[in-house]
Amino acid sequence: MILDSSSKQWQIFGFDVRDIGRHWQHAWADFLWGDRSPVRVRLDEVVALDTESGREFFHNGESVAPVDAECEAVLLPDELVLFKTLKIPRAAEAELDSVMALETASNSPFPADDTGSGWVLSTRYDSGVHVQLAIISLSAAMRYLGKQYNIHDVREREVWARSGGRPIVLRGFGEGHRLARYKRRLVRMGSLMGLGLAILLVMVTLSTGSKYLEMRQYQALAARVTAETRDAAQQRAALASANQIISGVDGVSSQYPNPHFELARLTRLLGDDAYIAQFSMRGREVRLRGRASDAAAVMEKLTSVPAFSEVTAEQGGITRLGNTGLEQFYVTIRLRDAEAGA
Repeated sequence: MILDSSSKQWQIFGFDVRDIGRHWQHAWADFLWGDRSPVRVRLDEVVALDTESGREFFHNGESVAPVDAECEAVLLPDELVLFKTLKIPRAAEAELDSVMALETASNSPFPADDTGSGWVLSTRYDSGVHVQLAIISLSAAMRYLGKQYNIHDVREREVWARSGGRPIVLRGFGEGHRLARYKRRLVRMGSLMGLGLAILLVMVTLSTGSKYLEMRQYQALAARVTAETRDAAQQRAALASANQIISGVDGVSSQYPNPHFELARLTRLLGDDAYIAQFSMRGREVRLRGRASDAAAVMEKLTSVPAFSEVTAEQGGITRLGNTGLEQFYVTIRLRDAEAGA
């Protein structure tokens, strides 16, 4: 990018970037109003052209079959029209109206206020365009219209010229009516397109909004499921901890049975005929010192208990206590694993 110090214009590869807006505007104008506009082909009207040899019909500059046409034009004879073919560089195409106005002013043999003109693009090539320019005398044209067609209002009909078979609309006559109707069609079509676009945007917005609401619902559901999963995980962890504690308690209980339970069992087994004077328990081993009228019967009763895996008398296990009629016994009992604490 260089800055032209003389013109103070920013240029890129010789192109003035300030012309982008003008070229953009020209492109849109050519797209909507140009002779080869695809929009105008669809929306412009058929024009009935009156010539000295009869009536012809044209649509967007092309001859068509006869139809009912609201627009009418008159063809000026060639002797009333000055034609000139111009070669315009491509860079000047965006300023074609101004260029044609200068060419008309410089080539017209008529006074400025009596000069009318029209032009049409004939061909395009790589470096520019060929333009067919038509120049007329307004007063001579009106005399011809009044004499031949009894037309005295300059706006009553369109006035055309023809060069090489291609019609040229001369400006300043009745073509404004057709162009105004074409403009209304453009506005109506644009309005319909805008309405359709607005409806499409509303549909997209509603669809997006519904999808957004669904997404929020799914997010809320996902958050709730996550919270429930977290609570379940916490409960599962607490249950695992409780099971571990219970397992630990079971292990301790297995190694260290409940002495109260064993003492209560011995109390039921011995009945009223014997009593325990001393009771000690370490793990699965129980030691007793007691008195009974028949200590041997007590030993036999203890031996028959399935919960006891081993019942042995200590050294000097049974001794008689004088004249009391009682015998003192010392017994060691080993509990079975499965029965302990049951």
